Amino acid sequence: MVVLTAVIHKEEDMYVAECPEVGTVSQGKTIEEAVKNLKEATELYLEEFPLPEESPTLLTTFEVRAGEERVVKT
Repeated sequence: MVVLTAVIHKEEDMYVAECPEVGTVSQGKTIEEAVKNLKEATELYLEEFPLPEESPTLLTTFEVRAGEERVVKT
C-alpha cells in the first residue's frame, strides 16, 4: 500500500482531483466522488506503470504575482 496526494479544485459544477505523484486526474460531483474516481483511475494506471521502489514525495508551496498587470518589453 502506498499513500499518495490528491489535489482537488472545483470547476463549475464538478470537483477535479489530481494525483501529482502519478499524474492521474479524475472528477466527480462531490469531493468524495472525485477522490473515489481518482483512486480507481490511479490503481488502474499503477497496474500498467508501477511506481519505483524508492519514490519520495515532496510537497512545497511557492508564491506568484496574481492579478497584477505585468509589463512585457518587446
